[in-house]
Amino acid sequence: MRDRSKNRAGYDRVLMAVAATFLTVSATSALAQAGPARSSAAELAIDAAIPRPEPANVPPPTASDFKLDSTASVPDPSKVTTTEKAAEPKPADVVTAPAAPPPAAAAVTPAPEPVKAASVVSSADQPVADKLRELMGAKASRYFDRKGERAAVEKFYAAREFAPLWTQSGKATASARGVIARLKDAAAEGLNAADYPVPDFAAAATPDALAEAELKLTASMLDYARQAQSSRMHWSQVASDILYPEHPTDPAEVLANVTTAKDAAAALEGYNPPHKLYKDLKTKLAELRGQGEGPLMQIAEGPPLAFKAATKKQPAVTPEDQRVPQLRAKLGITENPDDTKYDAKVAAAVRKFQEGVDIKPTGVLDDRTVRAINSPKRDRQIDTVIVNMERLRWLPRQLGAPALKDAYVILNVPDFTLKVMQKGEQVWTTRVVTGKPGNQATPMMTETMKFITVNPTWNVPPSIIYNEYLPALQQDPTVLQRMGLKLERARDGSIRISQPPGESNALGRIRFNFPNKFLVYQHDTPDKHLFAKEERAFSHGCMRVQNPDQYGATLLNIVLPNEKYTAERIRSMYGRSEMNINFPTPVPVHLTYQTAFVDDAGKLQFRKDVYGRDARMMPLLKNSGNRDLENVVAHANPSYVRPNSSSLPSNVAFNSDFGSSGPSFFERLFGGPATPPALVGRQQQQRRVITR
Repeated sequence: MRDRSKNRAGYDRVLMAVAATFLTVSATSALAQAGPARSSAAELAIDAAIPRPEPANVPPPTASDFKLDSTASVPDPSKVTTTEKAAEPKPADVVTAPAAPPPAAAAVTPAPEPVKAASVVSSADQPVADKLRELMGAKASRYFDRKGERAAVEKFYAAREFAPLWTQSGKATASARGVIARLKDAAAEGLNAADYPVPDFAAAATPDALAEAELKLTASMLDYARQAQSSRMHWSQVASDILYPEHPTDPAEVLANVTTAKDAAAALEGYNPPHKLYKDLKTKLAELRGQGEGPLMQIAEGPPLAFKAATKKQPAVTPEDQRVPQLRAKLGITENPDDTKYDAKVAAAVRKFQEGVDIKPTGVLDDRTVRAINSPKRDRQIDTVIVNMERLRWLPRQLGAPALKDAYVILNVPDFTLKVMQKGEQVWTTRVVTGKPGNQATPMMTETMKFITVNPTWNVPPSIIYNEYLPALQQDPTVLQRMGLKLERARDGSIRISQPPGESNALGRIRFNFPNKFLVYQHDTPDKHLFAKEERAFSHGCMRVQNPDQYGATLLNIVLPNEKYTAERIRSMYGRSEMNINFPTPVPVHLTYQTAFVDDAGKLQFRKDVYGRDARMMPLLKNSGNRDLENVVAHANPSYVRPNSSSLPSNVAFNSDFGSSGPSFFERLFGGPATPPALVGRQQQQRRVITR
């Protein structure tokens, strides 16, 4: 027994020597190069060891990663803790609430069967029906390049015996006129009307022309519904750190819904996002009006143009000017686009524009109004609003949890704010610190918060041990001790470094957990001074919350309303024992990127494009042509597969080197390399897995 204890003590002493003497560079020379060391353990932990998204396939370090240098001094083994635990220590106290039964899967409502036409197509429509039957055969791919849509359309028309839907006796139906009006007004939704060409039924004088027009309108309707609901571009085309649940349209459901609705235009419009965030931006876009051909078009200055309505004594005054067609395009007036008359409709659009830019709303086109309409700043604002409307299409159609009165958390990265919402109203808000631009950016996603941890232990991820602590230990054998970190050995030989609960813990006193592929979460921080800054992109991807005790109490009062949690009660739980509080019903968490939004006062706000997402999306949206952007990518790259959450490797994060770009704290302090040579190959292998 005595020999065993002696051997164990000897092993621990060797282990400490290994950890402290990774290479032969002395702490003294390193510190001399970098300047005076910071003495605050809290500052060191926050700057160097703040949690970041962790590659799920980085193995834990072992004792072999710590190379022994016989010339280095051996620190006192009593200053470092070792354990024989094979797994992470369990929390000392766990507060659990009764788990709610898993929610029943939402019943999928089958699409209503298309209305079947009379058994005999009218004699006036029979020639068109015959032509439709022919076109839906070998030529269907000319109109519908998606296999699922072709099958749905063929089934739909077959059920009608190929009777035309949009015309009767060669004349456009009310449904056709409603759908055409909605497609022409696509700009109001931040979409491009040119992507949804509409036929001219009045000019279609033959069965062949009517059948062609029929299928063209059906195809445009399906394109609009799909892009209005799911966006013109898939989020994977923008960045690898975006992950939202898919909500594609069902072409059979679209056909049945629109064609059986009393108001076809309203039914089609309903595929746009129902959120207030989106509707507010739509309203502001209408005030800014000026997309389509407008951004590149400059209206010349000239004599004032004013419309005067007719009176009993005098007829209406409607001046004509060659600039009016350009003005119509700028202000989004789609009717009579080539008309040179400055009529009541044009004057009303000018008046509405003037109201939105703080010009006296006279309806008179003067030089000041022309300059405002031509303003590049205004065009940039319009582009920014459209891009943000597009991103809002990625969010789930239902943001909140019905069982919690539609409660959810939404965090806007460019605004550095977090809000708790319930029943459509803001319940609580606070400031946050988010990830730095580049590979440390906070990801965009939707997940569910399942529990919070009070007095969390921070377990240093393997990548940080490799990238940060091994280089640091080679420079300064006492760095872990100074930071209040523990070095532990598991039975399998792996090394674990952790920071126990306490006021200097890098996670602060509380952590908010919503398990996700990016391994990020929200948490407290002992470093509060960054919340005073206007721009707060300083973390490695996780989100630091300014008032975590109030945040915790707000969430717990939603999920456990009978427990009467307060911020004071949360603070009374602070100590040395880690505790989990489980949520009976998870709370949806949406991490968003809104550089344009409408505030509580109804004012349009703009924020800096900190991650360059707007700059990435704008060219893609403007160059989409007549197909949605996913198709553009698919046609250009035959191996392209539309990604979804189920197709991602379960053990690989989107960005394997997330949080490892740029000089680390230890590089700045000691000037040493951040990544051991043994890890470089592993990172490169991860990149190949993700980018291929």
